[in-house]
Amino acid sequence: MNTPELGLPVPVPAEGLPARVRIHEVGARDGLQNEKATVPTAVKAEFVRRLAGTGLTTIEATSFVHPKWVPQLADAEDLYPQLSDLPVALPVLVPNERGLDRALALGARRVAVFASATESFAKANLNRTVDESLAMFEPVVTRAKGEDVHVRGYLSMCFGDPWEGPVPVPQVVRVCRALLDLGCDELSLGDTIGVATPGQVTALLTALSEAGVPVSALGVHFHDTYGQALANTLAALQQGVTTVDSSAGGLGGCPFAKSATGNLATEDLVWMLRGLGIDTGVDLGRLVATSVWMAAHLGRPSPSRTVRALSHQES
Repeated sequence: MNTPELGLPVPVPAEGLPARVRIHEVGARDGLQNEKATVPTAVKAEFVRRLAGTGLTTIEATSFVHPKWVPQLADAEDLYPQLSDLPVALPVLVPNERGLDRALALGARRVAVFASATESFAKANLNRTVDESLAMFEPVVTRAKGEDVHVRGYLSMCFGDPWEGPVPVPQVVRVCRALLDLGCDELSLGDTIGVATPGQVTALLTALSEAGVPVSALGVHFHDTYGQALANTLAALQQGVTTVDSSAGGLGGCPFAKSATGNLATEDLVWMLRGLGIDTGVDLGRLVATSVWMAAHLGRPSPSRTVRALSHQES
């Protein structure tokens, strides 16, 4: 059985890739928000604590949205205080000023807003046009920056939309520029339904660079619907991206886009990065154990290939 303890995977560095990648772990928020069964607050808190023990430095904790829209995260006020002593960044999603108020009241120092590159998904997710949603985010970002809070801007449907089909690159670039102009510190480019291929990733990142968007401000968020998430991640790394979103055990999808399947599994990402000689600071063995633990609570095996290989999980 191939295991990290046997010196596998073999690290073989490739030219033009970063020496280190920061993993933005989204399992506790983006992963669990799509679960049908209620996950107890205590289990969520333990999940985040175990993730922090793997060496991950950024763990998205929860979302301060109205419980009507994402009932799985209705316990944000109860959960977040249980995590405040952890020595890691704990970003939270805030859809509007009310959400920001709730997050700031609990001491959150990193928040995220959730925009769309397409009109159809903006309507489905936010019940607004793209420009109306940007207008809604403006006071949120302004107030957060006034409190010296780090702001991430998620941008969904950067490559394909289930209602509109292919998304034109200039359309994505326009919304990215708008989010940066609002004051976002960082952008996460989302392949929400997992249809992107490496050529698209390269084309978008090239266009963003030409539009003056610094690659240092970009992260990527790929779904593995068509098995392209790792290939797309590698294409992004080749363009200089050093922040990659992933979800422990491959948890999650998107409750507002029914064709979206699971996120890129953090374990699969770490295995590839280790093989490329790229440092993440993550203990893969502990991470696999954490995902196996959570899979037991959810009552099903992890979809991550690496978790299954290293834990002997059966499908």
